[in-house]
Amino acid sequence: MSDDAAEDPYISPPVQRAARLLRCIAEGDAVTNMARTARNLDISRTTLLRLLRTLEAERFIAPRGGEGAGWQIGTGLIGLAARAFAADDLMEVAGPILGQLAETLGISAHLGVLDGREVVYMIRRTPNFAFASNIRVGSRLPAHAANMGRIILAHLPVEEVRRIFGRATLQAVTAHTPTTLPQLLTLLEADRSTGLAWSEGRFEPTIASVAAVVRDASGAPVAAINVSGQIAQFEGAERRARIGGAVAAAAAEISARLGWAGASPMGSAA
Repeated sequence: MSDDAAEDPYISPPVQRAARLLRCIAEGDAVTNMARTARNLDISRTTLLRLLRTLEAERFIAPRGGEGAGWQIGTGLIGLAARAFAADDLMEVAGPILGQLAETLGISAHLGVLDGREVVYMIRRTPNFAFASNIRVGSRLPAHAANMGRIILAHLPVEEVRRIFGRATLQAVTAHTPTTLPQLLTLLEADRSTGLAWSEGRFEPTIASVAAVVRDASGAPVAAINVSGQIAQFEGAERRARIGGAVAAAAAEISARLGWAGASPMGSAA
């Protein structure tokens, strides 16, 4: 029994163990070595297995990749977090702006936040016509490959990017995906210099998108927004300039409403 549970009779040790396991997984332990995780949590392997099965049944965790790849935070827990965030300034401010952006451009608009080496989709707004993406709130994509992840990473200190990826293997999603840290840093520098992260077939062969960073009152990159559609919907210099400008303006408006008083980003269509 933990010290907290011993001091407070109203603390439930099983719930506390489940919460600590969730925190452990969220911080990067995929539980690929059950003996080690059980030892770190001071529980038996049998208790750990029961917790994993229960949390999976509630969709609070989900299997990561193939057999033996471990666990990651699941869409059930992300959904709860998204509903909690609905009362937060970021979600309240961004939702209507993204809705207007989607209707104006006729393509889907999204907001995502960085979670370790992944970007998590927190808002999805689709137009009432034309192409709409089928990505769902709670979806997780590799940050080095998805442009919302890239534009957030581009506005972090290089040392922080190095810490996040460390010795991690950068998996290729397409032939255009950076697969080494130097390649990623070069791409992030280009994204930072233009103020926008463009993608034409970088993640899905027929899909184009563009992302811009969202800052909080301190100027920290707290999220990103993007719009996505068929590549044909992005063709032409005038159309690209219109889309890029609209995304940059929407991100600037969200940031301003969060208290950021810095210069408005002027996204390039290059």
